[in-house]
Amino acid sequence: MVTKVPKTKKVGPTRGFGPRYGATVRKRYIKVITELKKPHKCPNCGFVRVKRESVGIWKCSKCSHTFAGGAYTPVTKLGIIARRAAKGLPVDEATKEAEKAEAETVESATEEETQ
Repeated sequence: MVTKVPKTKKVGPTRGFGPRYGATVRKRYIKVITELKKPHKCPNCGFVRVKRESVGIWKCSKCSHTFAGGAYTPVTKLGIIARRAAKGLPVDEATKEAEKAEAETVESATEEETQ
């Protein structure tokens, strides 16, 4: 008689934690580590060859371009806002323009539904 062996659960990056630290912490850890390990595009050459050197330091293995980014991702939301502000466009105006454009698209969508 052949007995089936039950399959083990796939746990990914948290495989060494076991039942410790709680489900929520393990889920957050999975989210951060998968974002860190996934391939990232180089802002200089455009190839998907960027790896993290240390916390906040990213390097492209193709063109050797080294740049500063986030701790777990090369580009952060705050970095995008800072770059926009450095170009001279005030952040408040950029946010107002985005809200205005969003409101216009919502209005046009409701007009199309009523017709």
